[in-house]
Amino acid sequence: MIKNKVFIACDTSNLNLVKKIINETKTKDLEIIPKFGLQFFYSKKGRKFLEKFNKNFFLDLKINDIKQTALSAIDSLKDLKKCSYITVHANGGLEMLKAVKKKAKKTNKKLKVLGVTVLTSLNNKSLREIGHTKNVDQLVLKQVSLIKKAGLYGAVLSAKESKIVKKKYKNLFIVTPGIRLPGDKLDDQERVVTPYQAIKNYNVNAIVMGRSLIRGNIKNNIKKLVDHLNQ
Repeated sequence: MIKNKVFIACDTSNLNLVKKIINETKTKDLEIIPKFGLQFFYSKKGRKFLEKFNKNFFLDLKINDIKQTALSAIDSLKDLKKCSYITVHANGGLEMLKAVKKKAKKTNKKLKVLGVTVLTSLNNKSLREIGHTKNVDQLVLKQVSLIKKAGLYGAVLSAKESKIVKKKYKNLFIVTPGIRLPGDKLDDQERVVTPYQAIKNYNVNAIVMGRSLIRGNIKNNIKKLVDHLNQ
C-alpha cells in the first residue's frame, strides 16, 4: 500500500454522485479520504450527510475571517465527529491561525488544521494583479512561516513550492492540490504536476485529486492512478 494519502475532491452538490465517488474510489492500494468543499458543504443535503457520515473526511472550507468569526465557524462544526482535517487560510493572519488551532483542539481532539497558502489556480501574474509584490515562491514561504508559528498540522500548497518549503521545514505535513494524471486537461489550474511527480519527486505527504479521478469510469481511473504511482 502506498503510504501517501489521497484526498478525493467531492466537488458537487449531487448527493448520489458523492455516494458513488466514495463507493467507487475504495481500494486496498491507497488510503483515500473524501474531501468536501464549499459546494457540497453549503448544500442542504450535504451538511446533513456529513453529520451522519461515519468515516474520516476532510472539510475544505478555507476559513478566512476575523478571529472571532473564525472561532465561531470552528465551534459550529462540533457535531461533525468524523471531520479529521479542516482548512484555514494563512491570509487570516497569525493570531487567527493560533486561535483556530486552539479552538479546534477543544472542539475535536482528532481535528487537524491545515493552513492554505497561494491557491493553485494563481500564478505570478495573478499575484501582481491582486497587489502582491512577492512572487509565488516567496509568498508561500512567508505564509508557511505563519502556519508553522501557529502550530498547525500542515500546509496546503502546490508541489512546485514543496521543495523549497521542505528544505526549510522538513517535518511539515504538505497537502498538494493541482494534481492531474498525465494527459489530462488542466482546467482552471496553473501550478500543476502529476501524482508521481508530487509524491516521488517533490516528497509531498498527501495529494488532492478530483476531476482526473471522478470523470468517466471512476474505478478505472483509480486503477490508472495506482499503476501510475507504481511505475
